[in-house]
This record gives sequence, C-alpha cells and structure tokens, in this order.
Amino acid sequence: MDYNTYREKLILPEYGRHVQKMIERVKGIEDKQKRSEQIQAVVNVMALLNPSLKDYPDYKRKLWDHVYAIAGYDLDIDAPYEMPSPAQKAAKPDPIPVDKTPIKATCYGRNIENMIDLVAGIEDETVKTEMIRNLARYMRQQYLIWNKDTVADETILNDMARLAAGKLEIPEGIELGAVHGEFNRPRALDARQGQPFGKKKNKKRRSNNGH
Repeated sequence: MDYNTYREKLILPEYGRHVQKMIERVKGIEDKQKRSEQIQAVVNVMALLNPSLKDYPDYKRKLWDHVYAIAGYDLDIDAPYEMPSPAQKAAKPDPIPVDKTPIKATCYGRNIENMIDLVAGIEDETVKTEMIRNLARYMRQQYLIWNKDTVADETILNDMARLAAGKLEIPEGIELGAVHGEFNRPRALDARQGQPFGKKKNKKRRSNNGH
C-alpha cells in the first residue's frame, strides 16, 4: 500500500500533492522557454485551488512565491517576479509594540487615556472646551454600560481630571447635557443567561405535591 506517511512531505498542503508533482516535472524540462510556459500553467491551476488569495492586493506575487517555495527555491524560469531567497521565508516579522502600562480605569479603556492626551495638546481654548465636553459625554456612555443607570456629570469630570493627572484643566461650570438616545440602549447582558448583570431568572419551585 502507498501510504501518505511514506510519501514525500507536502511543502504547501493547501495545493495538494498533484501540484507538487507537476512542479517537480516542470523542473525536469530541459528547455527554459518550455519550462516557463508550463510553470505558468501550474500557477493558473494553483489560483483555482486557492481562490482566497485573490482577496490580497498582490495575490499574483504570492502565487509565484508559493511556486518557488514548492520548488525548493531551485527553479530557473522567466517569471514576472524575482525568486525570493529561503532566508526571506524563515525571517520572522517585526514584533508589534504593545503598551504594557496598566490601564487606570478599565471601564473607560486605554483609548480614553490617549484621547485625553490629545485634547490636552489643543491650544485653542474654545475648541478644547468643546472637545472636553464631547469626550466627557463619551466617557459617560462607557461608564453607564458597566455601572449604574445614571451618573452625575461631576463624577465623569472628576474621573477625567484623575486620568489626565494634571495635564488637562477642566473648565469650571462645564455642563455635559443629555445626548439624544443615550439612555435608550439596552443594559449589558449576561452572556451565560441573556439577563442584565445583577439579575437572575426567577424560577418557580415545585412543591412535593407537584403544585
């Protein structure tokens, strides 16, 4: 029996063993022009087998990169793209920097802290006051999602001042006002029971006599 465990390892399993065999046969063609024509036909087959690549802006280059990888980076052809080096495939992407600074208030999140820093840098006092009011309204919405049904404006403004840590001066007498539709949203639901947090389903207990 010819088991897959005895066969040559698939380099890119998404294309299957037949594509890998076709590329190996193309490598054995002596005429370079004929070899280039045949590998183009293989690329067309690979595009049909892996249609999701078309979602990428440069999917044709990815197809050719896959051809080179399956060929073991040993393919002398005339192609629209240069063959990458094996070192490029082995190279790891640059790590994405992550801000590990503890979040001061989890109900607001880190984005609120970043927005406060941006507002603090505004020079026009009129614009800054309006930005503070809009940001405070947004903070109130975030607060009400996870806390109470109502909250005083003073509480939100005090939280903003605490998050700003002296970088932002809150104007005296600023009023947030109500935003249309702000309090008409449903409360957060318990993912396990589909009930508002803090509420439990009322279950009727049956007595021993079945009533």
